[in-house]
Amino acid sequence: MSDLHENDVHFYEPAAGHRLPHDPFKALVAPRPIGWISTVSPDGVPNLAPYSYFNAVCDQPPMIVFSSQGRKHSLLNAEATGEFVWSMATRALAAAMNATSATVPAEVDEFGLAGLAPAPSRLVEPPRVAASPAALECRVVQIVELKGVDGRSADHWLTIGEVVGVHIERAYLRDGLFDTGAAHPIMRGGYRDQYFEAVPETLFRMTRPK
Repeated sequence: MSDLHENDVHFYEPAAGHRLPHDPFKALVAPRPIGWISTVSPDGVPNLAPYSYFNAVCDQPPMIVFSSQGRKHSLLNAEATGEFVWSMATRALAAAMNATSATVPAEVDEFGLAGLAPAPSRLVEPPRVAASPAALECRVVQIVELKGVDGRSADHWLTIGEVVGVHIERAYLRDGLFDTGAAHPIMRGGYRDQYFEAVPETLFRMTRPK
């Protein structure tokens, strides 16, 4: 049982406001993997943008999701073409990833904007980030408009994709296992300028009880 008393806990109902200097929600569900999503417009213009609402949600078949606040270019392109690619964002690519978060017109290629070389995918049209140690080629399974318990739209759109192709840089494979720490992936913290980095020193192991 916890030793905390009621006065030691800050409780709030989101609908009534958090009563803190900044909304803590994203700091509580954190750090979050970054959905660095590339798409291609129906006119053939590549797009690359990071999403902080992103994760893997299924492994048979493998599926990942990203959520767009508003109908942004990545969502519109994925909706129109049925394809997108995720590239792993790493510490070495952090500045370039951040550059692709800029709000720019649809005709701007964020690969060029961030000085990133694209690499061709094998099964889908959108390119991947060549310098990224891993990438997932995806086909859209479903796009869901998120709604609250009151039925009102949250203006967030969840794109679910099935992974149809996987790229892994061989240098990060150790005895057949992907060495996550060696890749130094970065994750989003809870506030505007906060990020976290996964490094080998933070790895610890536990096994499930039988």
